[in-house]
Amino acid sequence: MTRSYPWSQNIVSIGLLKIVKGRWACLPLMFRFYHMKKTIEAGDVKVNGKRPLFQTKFEQANEMLSNIATAFADTDLLVVTDSCFGNNGLFKPMRKTVGQHCHLLSRLRVNTTLFSLPLERQVHQRGRSKKYGSKMGSASMLANEFHKRAKTYSVNLYGKLRDVTAYDKIVMLQTLKCAVRVVWVYRKSQWVALFTIDLDLSVEQIIEYYGARWKIEAGFKEIKQKIGSAKSQTRNQHAVTNHLNFCMMATTITWIYADHLEKAPQRCYAVNNRRHFAFADVRKLITQAALDKDFDSFCPKRAKTTQNSFIDALLRMVA
Repeated sequence: MTRSYPWSQNIVSIGLLKIVKGRWACLPLMFRFYHMKKTIEAGDVKVNGKRPLFQTKFEQANEMLSNIATAFADTDLLVVTDSCFGNNGLFKPMRKTVGQHCHLLSRLRVNTTLFSLPLERQVHQRGRSKKYGSKMGSASMLANEFHKRAKTYSVNLYGKLRDVTAYDKIVMLQTLKCAVRVVWVYRKSQWVALFTIDLDLSVEQIIEYYGARWKIEAGFKEIKQKIGSAKSQTRNQHAVTNHLNFCMMATTITWIYADHLEKAPQRCYAVNNRRHFAFADVRKLITQAALDKDFDSFCPKRAKTTQNSFIDALLRMVA
């Protein structure tokens, strides 16, 4: 990214994770351009000739979540993030602005210290109630301890049902100052710990939803490579913003089109261990539909006027 092109692809984006014809997909909803504080202070970025106000990625994400939450006031929202956003930097302002109906699901860091739930307050107990129970240890230490108690779950993960070995426990997380459900997922030689604020989610749901988070990364690929946001030749803030808005809108419309099809599209190119259709397959169907001879019947082309509108206006003035 050169100084002559500061409005590049460094963005913070929010998308809707949705199952489309048996596979997960990410439908882009909103985005914000992110610029480092030192870049803004150096004067490398200008908006209408002025330096933009610096916002952290947490502030940008919280601002977008607040806008989206207004449309879903009576619906519980589950925000699925990676470990970078799965902390109090996002959770605290999110709960303050969005409300208690907004929950978080993310990956737990291996060195995070966990505590047991506090005991119920006893009769005639002196002092205030304890917020946390006894110290249990770090996530990595508990992973070894709980491995023997893990169970096998059947989870819809990465396009098919898989047997996953996991163990869950409700604990207190001091960084978020609340109770969370932690799920340790064990693989052959590795493990990963997931957590959620929503204690009503099952183990299968937690694993499946976090597995679907990788469709966010695939969504960036679709926007950049398949739709063409990375090939933009624009050089100013308004042009790049408009271009990226159109790219995200095109991506979302493509997935909505796929969701309204009677049956799932056929995959054009065979890939090992992948049986679901790809984003490019839906684009191909849209192209075929647009080139169909009956396309003009429900999406008519605008007729070209025989007379120039400017000349027509002059003639009316003369008359």
